[in-house]
Amino acid sequence: MTLTGRAALAALAGALVILAFRDVAALLAVNGLLLATIAADLVLAAPIRPLLVSRAGETKVLLGQSAAVALTVANPGRRTLRADVRDAWPPSAGAEPHHVRVRIPALGRLTLTTTLTPRRRGDKAAATVTIRSLGPFGLAARQARRPAPWTVRVLPPFGSRRHLPEKLSRLRQLDGQHRSLVRGQGSEFDSLREYVIGDDVRSIDWRAAARRDDVMVRTWRPERDRRILVVLDTGRTSAGRVAGIPRLDTSMDATLLLTALASRAGDRVDFLAFDRRVRARVVGASRSAVLASVTEAMAPIEPELVETDAAALASAALTTARHRSLIVLLTDLNPAAVEDGLLPRLPLLAARNQVLVAAVADPALAQMAAGRDGTGQVYDAAAAEQARSGRQWVSALLQRHGAQVVDAPPDRLPSLLADAYLELKAAGRL
Repeated sequence: MTLTGRAALAALAGALVILAFRDVAALLAVNGLLLATIAADLVLAAPIRPLLVSRAGETKVLLGQSAAVALTVANPGRRTLRADVRDAWPPSAGAEPHHVRVRIPALGRLTLTTTLTPRRRGDKAAATVTIRSLGPFGLAARQARRPAPWTVRVLPPFGSRRHLPEKLSRLRQLDGQHRSLVRGQGSEFDSLREYVIGDDVRSIDWRAAARRDDVMVRTWRPERDRRILVVLDTGRTSAGRVAGIPRLDTSMDATLLLTALASRAGDRVDFLAFDRRVRARVVGASRSAVLASVTEAMAPIEPELVETDAAALASAALTTARHRSLIVLLTDLNPAAVEDGLLPRLPLLAARNQVLVAAVADPALAQMAAGRDGTGQVYDAAAAEQARSGRQWVSALLQRHGAQVVDAPPDRLPSLLADAYLELKAAGRL
């Protein structure tokens, strides 16, 4: 049972009547009428227990887009249901409308549509549906909650998808689909052609030349069916915001572009999210399904406010990458964390793998470093220069130990990481 706002207004009006007459009889009459009306509402309101509640609709949506979930309320009783229906979702789900006034005749049903526009990634689970069955006078209502479970997974938005056509065009050129091969490019045999002046003599196929009575050279293409392991660091440094976006979300966007590109190139892509333990893993997915699998695996991941265990991360990466692979580690170039954590394990990772480290750089450091107006800005500039020099030092240190480094702002990191992959593929270093 619950009282409505109309009951409060009726009680206020009754109080004014009592004050006007200043009589015990008026008090009894007003209170008796009010109580009788409330009792009538409770008796005549349609019962809630027989109601049947069900859901249908979308179960996945990209962050920033909208999804529709239908809520159907069936009234098997003999009374018309006049009710307020409140469909409860987490605040970050952006559910609209919050509640609806409905009228469902006896033996009838009504479908309500809730539109979700989520503001955060992850699983958004619907709570119970609250139904308030109103009486004919609207002073009191029967109220109960009905279970109607439903979960919508909010996927990373993949904003870097706009770069994919350009990268695929470069990939087709590297792969020879446009017959624009560069001499010596790649290391996988493609075809034979006649020798022309300027060709590398080391590419001459003497057996083919003897058979055809002409000098023939081999052409090469970038390797296919190579293995790529993307390792996403979900430790405390991934929680930092750069340009208003968490580092983790930018790294996810770069992961999606690289996964889409590598799967189109015919390479096998595995994925690992790690801090002190494995948070998500995608291994052995087909080329046609790997992008969807990685997207769904990343959706519920949130940064963990713990220091990443570099030794355990390296062990998990080597366990997953059993064959020679390109290991792409998306982390932060924090000098202390890299020097004490990643650097001692890098030789083990790079012993039989190509290692590529990608990090999100903060463009605000360049702006701070340029400030000279006043004492405060000078101190800020000094701090910014120290931070930038620390990242440059760490980057150079990683490169000396055999890793390639991509350190770029959020808007450029996905594209530059894809470019680094294409360069490695063109050079035959995968």
